[in-house]
Amino acid sequence: MARALINVPKTARRGEIVEIRAMIAHPMETGYRMGTNGASIPRDIIRRFACGYDGEEVFSAELFPAMSANPFIAFTLVATASGAITFAWTDDAGETQTVSAEMAVS
Repeated sequence: MARALINVPKTARRGEIVEIRAMIAHPMETGYRMGTNGASIPRDIIRRFACGYDGEEVFSAELFPAMSANPFIAFTLVATASGAITFAWTDDAGETQTVSAEMAVS
């Protein structure tokens, strides 16, 4: 797939609401555009984004062709425990790219 950028606070206090940001570089081709040779460009979109924290899924989104290229997603969660926050993007081909970041909660 492509390069993913994530922004997770390194530290947080227990019970604090923190903002999580994630973006992946992806063309998000709808399958409706024509290339320079006159042939249609095949559909290639990210279908699903999911975020896991402390062993459970805390946020997910289904993406559709109307989503822009390089989808950016931001959401909040409550810091409850130190650990990894995992991000997963799944595309039309069924390929999944995962990235994770550690957050220390005190």
